[in-house]
Amino acid sequence: MNLHKIPLVCAITLIISMFDWTEAAGFSIDLIHRDSLQSPSLHSSTFENVGATLRRSSNRAKTLIQDHDESSSPQSASADIVPDQGEYLMRFAIGTPKVETLAIADTGSDLTWIQCLPCLRCFKQKAPFFAPKRSSTYKPLTCSGSGICNSLQSTSCNRANGTCTYTITYGDNSYSKGDVATETITLGSTSGNAVAIPNVIIGCGHIDQGTFGAGASGIVGLGGGKESLVRQMGSSIGGKFSYCLIPLVGRTTKPSKMHFGDEAVISGAGVVTTPIVAKSPATFYYLTLEGVSVGNQRFNLEDSSSSWSSKKAASEGNIIIDSGTTLTYLPSEIYNQVEAAVKKQVSLKRINDPQEQLNLCYLAAGDADEKKIPEMTAHFKGADVKLKSHNTFVRTSQKSLCFAFVPSTFMAIYGNLAQMDFLIGYDLEKKTVSFKPNQCSNA
Repeated sequence: MNLHKIPLVCAITLIISMFDWTEAAGFSIDLIHRDSLQSPSLHSSTFENVGATLRRSSNRAKTLIQDHDESSSPQSASADIVPDQGEYLMRFAIGTPKVETLAIADTGSDLTWIQCLPCLRCFKQKAPFFAPKRSSTYKPLTCSGSGICNSLQSTSCNRANGTCTYTITYGDNSYSKGDVATETITLGSTSGNAVAIPNVIIGCGHIDQGTFGAGASGIVGLGGGKESLVRQMGSSIGGKFSYCLIPLVGRTTKPSKMHFGDEAVISGAGVVTTPIVAKSPATFYYLTLEGVSVGNQRFNLEDSSSSWSSKKAASEGNIIIDSGTTLTYLPSEIYNQVEAAVKKQVSLKRINDPQEQLNLCYLAAGDADEKKIPEMTAHFKGADVKLKSHNTFVRTSQKSLCFAFVPSTFMAIYGNLAQMDFLIGYDLEKKTVSFKPNQCSNA
């Protein structure tokens, strides 16, 4: 989904048949950023795209807060990730025969859905709409029989034909409605051979509206719930996936990669690892943020916890990591301390944000000005992640540089700006997330 909206849908409980994959080694796919030259949505200026991105990020965070109150083995497969206006699109094919498409790679969602024909009321997309009637592997889920539909949240029964339907709503009132089905998803691979994943539970959207860009046809759910794509792939990938997000503002022609299975293992010098904390809803990957440093000045959440709500903010699993949110949202009390330290350490001239989205902005015309931004560190439990200026500040015009952290009174979110130029690996069996600094455009 858009980088800035988290689905209101909670984790859906599904009974999922496991795939008969053996000796899988790992596979990789490209991630495409909306603002890269490969993006199908590239149509306006970079900074117009940044403004739209920040608006979507705010809407997404609001939703999170509301939600909170073929011949290769799968281990040689790969997928492209293409940047697209603050979101990252995953390239894959669906159905038999295959229809290639792009959808938003989202660790804050579970159900994978795309727009389908007949399209009763849909947003514009540049890729062909998926026609389920033309696919020999498309199988609608019935209300009875398997019993899966009855275990889903946000679903109902179409009494006219007895099929299972779904409705997902996002924080900016974007939504998708359609049928629940099983279908084959095909990914690329590092060996050059396609990898077909059969019987994936998906949503086939017929009524879809909102702030979705034309480059995307829907959402790829990479969350922790049982109906997410990574959970459905199960033991074939050993519960492992990783990605490397290229910077938001750039003109690289090379997509970044998403890896699954053995290809997703993050190792070598510089790797730091933090536990995933089991909490509800299971969709989200909860980490424990212990503090934030600005230069050599460290601020601990525990030290700033005076009220009941702030003590809760300092507890285990107090922040989620999300590829679908652009900005980073910190608990208000520690955010105020961090912002004050940034103001003291940055000597650039304060200005208003031309996009009217962010509060702390500076006049910064070139790279020399960016070097005046202090290094920041996110102190996760057992893992200190050292951030560069493009992780903590974002250009909203040619001459404006704005702080990309914002306060939150409920849900803390580690957004994708902070994740850029890191290899980030998820191990759902060991329940860990690992970080390794990396130039993702060269990966």
